[in-house]
Amino acid sequence: MKASFGLGRRHFISNFDSLTIKKMSKFKIVPLSKSFAERIRRTMRDDFGHQVTEQIATGAGPCRVSLKPFKKTVDKRLLFTHSPFDTDNVYNQPGPIFINSADVEEYSDIYRFPPEIKANKKSFPLTLIGYDAEQQMACTKLVGDADVDKLIAELFETQPDVKYLHVRNAQACCFICKVERLNEPESQ
Repeated sequence: MKASFGLGRRHFISNFDSLTIKKMSKFKIVPLSKSFAERIRRTMRDDFGHQVTEQIATGAGPCRVSLKPFKKTVDKRLLFTHSPFDTDNVYNQPGPIFINSADVEEYSDIYRFPPEIKANKKSFPLTLIGYDAEQQMACTKLVGDADVDKLIAELFETQPDVKYLHVRNAQACCFICKVERLNEPESQ
């Protein structure tokens, strides 16, 4: 009975922490959608008409849907060209990205940055690029050794014109995910 109480308490604390983070968060992580990935897998063509390439992972990735690193030499991944922008303009930056070739769930802990990417600064050197409502670049920041969650919150606090951020690999320059500003904490 005591072990059962301990498990329940941990579950309660875990849920409490998630709810607290959700209420206090100034941002949310936006991975590529599962429906987008399904279309890419079904057609094997990207939005630029290029053939999608399937390969065994030679690097950590990550998958842009689950935001989990690939297991090198184990996971199969799809490589294709993607632009994370809604409007075609001078800042539109199409480039190569990977998704898992198998169906995966979208990253769901959206009120904090993916911990597996955050913890692996060697494989995932990050840069944050802020854009305004007209999709014009407003700021850039290398993450380096900083805490990416705190840096995202700080950018949104100090850069009121920034509507969203793109997280990119600072070495390869490829898009990882979008981060949207939350003007008011989201209710349950």
